[in-house]
Order: sequence, then C-alpha cells, then structure tokens
Amino acid sequence: MSAVIELRGVSAGYEPGHPVVRDVDLTVNAGERIALVGANGAGKSTLLKVIVGILKPMSGTVRVFGEPAGVSRHLAYLPQAEDLRWDFPLVVEDVVLMGRLAHQRRGRRTTGDERALVRAALEHVDAVDLARRPIGALSGGQKQRVLLARALASDAELLLLDEPATGVDPTTEEQLMSLLEGLSQGGRTILVSTHDLSGVIAHFPRVIAMNGGIVADGDPSILRDADILRRTYGGHRSASPDLVADEHHA
Repeated sequence: MSAVIELRGVSAGYEPGHPVVRDVDLTVNAGERIALVGANGAGKSTLLKVIVGILKPMSGTVRVFGEPAGVSRHLAYLPQAEDLRWDFPLVVEDVVLMGRLAHQRRGRRTTGDERALVRAALEHVDAVDLARRPIGALSGGQKQRVLLARALASDAELLLLDEPATGVDPTTEEQLMSLLEGLSQGGRTILVSTHDLSGVIAHFPRVIAMNGGIVADGDPSILRDADILRRTYGGHRSASPDLVADEHHA
C-alpha cells in the first residue's frame, strides 16, 4: 500500500510552547477508513488541521500524497459546523459547488457536468430538496449533510471529516456511516473524528485513540480495553457516558 498521510514527530497547538498534540507518528495508507476518538480537547481537530495544512506544526514533518501539507488538491476537509459562518447569502447548491473550486480555472463558468456532480453529492446525503434553500435557514443536521455533500463534490481521494455526525438523527448517521464505508471500498481514504463509539465499532476497521497524542492505534477492540480507555478519557469531563459505563464493567 502507498502512504497517503505521513506524520513524523509532529507536535502542534495554537500558542507557542503549549502543544495540543505531542510527538505524533502516523501513517495512513490508501483506501483506509480510520476513526479518531477521544474526549473534547484531546487533539483530534488539531491533528486534522495539521494534515490539511491549516495549522503548521511546531515540530516534526507532515506529508500528504508525498507533498508538504497544504499543497495537495486531492483532499477534502469537512470542519465542524460551528467553525463556519452561516450568515452568508448563499443557497445550499452554491456551498456544495465550492467543493469544485480546486478543479476550476479562475474566471471559468460552472459547467453542466459540475452541476450534475453537485446534484449527485446532494443525492448521496439525501438533501436534494435543500438545493435552493438559504444556508442560514438550515438545521444542525442539515448543515452537516451540506458540508459532507461539498466534500463529496470535490471527488477527492482523501476525506478528512471532523465530527460529521454532529446534530444528525440516528437514521441519518447510519446512512452516513454506510456511505463512508462504500467510499472507502471504492478506494477513497477516510479519516474521521467522532464521539460515536458504537458507530466506530460497527463501521471502522482502524481506530486511533487520542489524548494529547496517540494513546493507542489498532482495530476497534482497543475500545474495550480498560487501560486504554482510562488513558484516553481519564480526567476529561466530556468522557463518553457509554464508555465510562463499559469501563466500570470491564
């Protein structure tokens, strides 16, 4: 397998001298589907931003498709919905079309094929009926669907998704997980930050537990290891209730 993501000795954060993640070594191969788990503040979002190139590491090296972070056009990033502004006068179709910007020359008009890709992306997330709705009128779950559709419209080889199931109902979440599973089987590489551990166990072959760095990296069985759970969630008030309950019975 060829490496899509390579991190070596990466530490990163938002204030000098205060890294949120420390000494991360990580290799992600083409076609893998990986879940990042951990409490709020464990560094999951920070790690994704480093891979995308939004946040420069304090130390270490980051390579994506063999290039420095921020260079490759073969990735799509879905940030948390609350990190974005939703008061722009845009409709859903316009937002999803933004996923095609990396493929467009400046000044070129949108083609019919690109409009078709946008519609197909909206169909994938069951949101065609939202196409002409203003983005400011969307519910939390609808916003997540639109952001995922934008990522899909890019036709990227690597998808980096930060809490994509936040605010969606259980049925939609299951549809989302099945969609990601199908995309990875088709050759896409997918890295997802999530708090839904039952969904992780059901749909992700590889799990990375984080708490200021990588605590454990393996198959979903690591989520049933009491020691790994303590090191991942210990001291965090945001620890998942179902995990805490499982740990007490471990």
